[in-house]
Amino acid sequence: MLQNVGSTDKILRIILGLAIGVAGLLAKSWWGLIGIIPLATAIFGFCPAYLPFGIKTCKAGKPAVK
Repeated sequence: MLQNVGSTDKILRIILGLAIGVAGLLAKSWWGLIGIIPLATAIFGFCPAYLPFGIKTCKAGKPAVK
């Protein structure tokens, strides 16, 4: 599987995922679990939503780290 998430995109996803998680904790709501999605895509460097559109925010098609 190739990476399609670049470094800037990863940083934004981490910030967004943490913000959603913290907002969920502060609101005492399970909706904060949605923050796991951007965090996971940042960690794995792969976003399945980018595939149909052919989007790549990384510089080169690097193989994903296993």
